[in-house]
Amino acid sequence: MAECAHQRWHLFGWPIGLAGLFAAGWASTSAATWLRFGRDCQPTTEEADALLDRLMPSYDIAERHHIRVAAPPALTLQAAREIDMRRSRIIRGIFAMRGWVLHSAPDEVSRPSGLVALTTSLGWRLIAEDPGHELVYGAVTQPWKANVVFRGLSSEQFTQFREPGYVKIAWTLRVDPVSASECIFRTETRVVTTDAESRRLFRGYWARFSPGILLIRRIMLRLLRDQAEKIPQGFLAQ
Repeated sequence: MAECAHQRWHLFGWPIGLAGLFAAGWASTSAATWLRFGRDCQPTTEEADALLDRLMPSYDIAERHHIRVAAPPALTLQAAREIDMRRSRIIRGIFAMRGWVLHSAPDEVSRPSGLVALTTSLGWRLIAEDPGHELVYGAVTQPWKANVVFRGLSSEQFTQFREPGYVKIAWTLRVDPVSASECIFRTETRVVTTDAESRRLFRGYWARFSPGILLIRRIMLRLLRDQAEKIPQGFLAQ
């Protein structure tokens, strides 16, 4: 009997234990996110972004991530535009979990695979650019809704948008050269709410779902690095 119980633990105990650790980690991250919401998160000197500062000088949250890539800056930026994040089972699972929690209807539209092509097909719009160095995309939306709609605006419209009940989101793809064959890839996301009610709704949404969103960012960085470093360095010249 004791041996059977021991075998059952090996079969079911580890998955249950791992699930418990995952849930505890998610809960603690959510609680920390709730507490620090709206607090200034100033960039370091290396992270400072003049394009974003012009578009969204103040914000409720800012998430910044970077990774060193052994590939030329132009090639890395191209790889970032074309990366297919849906290759990751974890990312697909996180999106599926969000849909399940919020009872979202499935997206019946056939979407392109590349990051920029996919996001612009959803409504995001290029709102600023430093050619060869940085791309900034933005939209206004209500992310707490089951089926999110992204409304793309021009750069001027985005900056001036104040309609109650929304959040403004801007995110970047950026490369900082280290040498001719190496760079630092950076991505930053800033969000600002337009009124007290949208702030309340978004704070709750962000606390619940930010652990998954941040995990997506980290996986994206690894996918990007792997893809950029596999592309022949003479590819852009062809």
